[in-house]
Amino acid sequence: MIYGNKEGIRDSLLVQMEKLYDLDLGGEVFAPFELLELMAAFTAAINREISIYISRSGAILDITIGQLGSVELKDMRLRRNARRLSMVRCIHTHPGGNPQLSDVDISSLRSMRFDAMAAVGVAENGRPTGMQAAFLGEYVNGINQVVLTDILPMKRIPQRALMDAIERADSEALRGAPNQTQEQQERAYLVGLDSERSLEELARLADTAGAMVVGQMLQRKAKPDTATYIGSGKAEELSLDCQAKEADLVIFDDELSGVQTRNLEEILRGVKVLDRTALILDIFAQRAQSREGRLQVELAQMAYQLPRLTGHGVSMSRLGGGIGTRGPGETRLEMDRRRIRRRMSDLRQDIEALGSQRELRRLRREKNKVPVVALVGYTNAGKSTLLNALSGAGVLAEDKLFATLDPIVRTVRFPTGGEFLLVDTVGFISKLPHALVDAFRSTLEEALLADILLIVSDGSSEEMEHQHDVVLEVLSSLGASDKPKIDVINKVDLLESPPQWPGAIPISAKTGKGMDALLEEIKRMLRGVQRPLRVEIPYAQGSLVAMLHENANVLREEYTDNGICVEVVTDEETAGRLCARLGAQALTWLN
Repeated sequence: MIYGNKEGIRDSLLVQMEKLYDLDLGGEVFAPFELLELMAAFTAAINREISIYISRSGAILDITIGQLGSVELKDMRLRRNARRLSMVRCIHTHPGGNPQLSDVDISSLRSMRFDAMAAVGVAENGRPTGMQAAFLGEYVNGINQVVLTDILPMKRIPQRALMDAIERADSEALRGAPNQTQEQQERAYLVGLDSERSLEELARLADTAGAMVVGQMLQRKAKPDTATYIGSGKAEELSLDCQAKEADLVIFDDELSGVQTRNLEEILRGVKVLDRTALILDIFAQRAQSREGRLQVELAQMAYQLPRLTGHGVSMSRLGGGIGTRGPGETRLEMDRRRIRRRMSDLRQDIEALGSQRELRRLRREKNKVPVVALVGYTNAGKSTLLNALSGAGVLAEDKLFATLDPIVRTVRFPTGGEFLLVDTVGFISKLPHALVDAFRSTLEEALLADILLIVSDGSSEEMEHQHDVVLEVLSSLGASDKPKIDVINKVDLLESPPQWPGAIPISAKTGKGMDALLEEIKRMLRGVQRPLRVEIPYAQGSLVAMLHENANVLREEYTDNGICVEVVTDEETAGRLCARLGAQALTWLN
């Protein structure tokens, strides 16, 4: 059906326009030239704007006649909530030949949160003159910025680049967004199997993602049902409860298969279905700040979605599945898969290039022999607060899960001299998605290459031992289980007495309690780490030069009026012996 201002238009022409619904654009093309030609011809024939709404998968959802400022814009409701992109792009014509987007067009892009807004100029002879497209960017001062293309010539529209721009907009459009009110928040219903502890953590994840939990269901079941995760009877019960509580989405505490997701969506009658993995990926997408972090999150999302492209179901919408309509045929599915695989290949190349830059920085650190200590631990254990306490870094530390995604490196100096680099890493969590571990492997290598791992545990959590076990499991999967480790129990200021954990150092990163003991333990363990040192040795103690040749790597010797200046690469123990003989003023650690 054609919508909008149809007054005075011949029925035969409307029938011809309706045939546009039969076009299948696929997921790789933004606006094929053939479609733009037809839109221009129809526009010239009726001398009115025509707007076409296209889903992310390439289906034409709506055709409307009339100016955007005077017709009722339709919210296609393919997105998860009102703050996300709509999963629909709007392409419309401008009679008169000017393809430049107007202020009304930009306002519509923001208010409807379209994937993209594009305008096509139409000349009097019915030919398209050019196209301009716009995409939403990050929030600045409470409003989304807009990214505009130049005027694009009809024969050279960069189809793939425009589709990639939609993918970028999908991750950028929430960055810097103001907090939601309760009315704007998604209403989430949580479902889990046999673990109250895990369901409580899922509630925290939902809160971190910005959802409001309105209900929970814990099914006592040894293993998930292969068809519906909780069983068909429980699924029907869940559907009724979701309606009663007006839930927008249901979040399941395990990773669902494509079949389970599809079956649940049918039973839940339009309520959106999300699993734990997709929820964590969503949080990462909101919180990644660096370019590398955003690329890694996008790669993880695509790795998660690729095997689930079945062409059916609400949860398939983000990367091309049919939403609320019949699933696409095999041809479109293959096109979607091809586009995703190509994008994943591009992402891996970009991440590898950024990883090479980090490798150069790492090599410089190794050349200078600066010791590296990595903070690892369960999410929200207080790693960023500890980084701030030791280094004065001023890094954002929130009482939220996954407050830190990008590795942060700061220098920490010992009170008695010497220094090391402290690296903050992304927090771990139960059921950490494999796609995330693989995508963030280059970042997590900071832990692999550290001299010492500080395993930070939340002493105020009743699940501390379980969380510690999860951290050890992830470290083992990364090949870092044999690294020297120091166990740190944080947040003891919240306890009457710290947990009794052999060898662990109790601290409060918030109040500073235990910091001196922690630094002493780090210094003790770093004594075997080699670093460059300059030593001023008086001629009267020249025997120390021979000692250095035996116990250190001598880089350079220089004979001066006051004595022998020696540059060596050595460890803390040898440096301590020199300090005892010569005094601290004779030693200078080199960076």
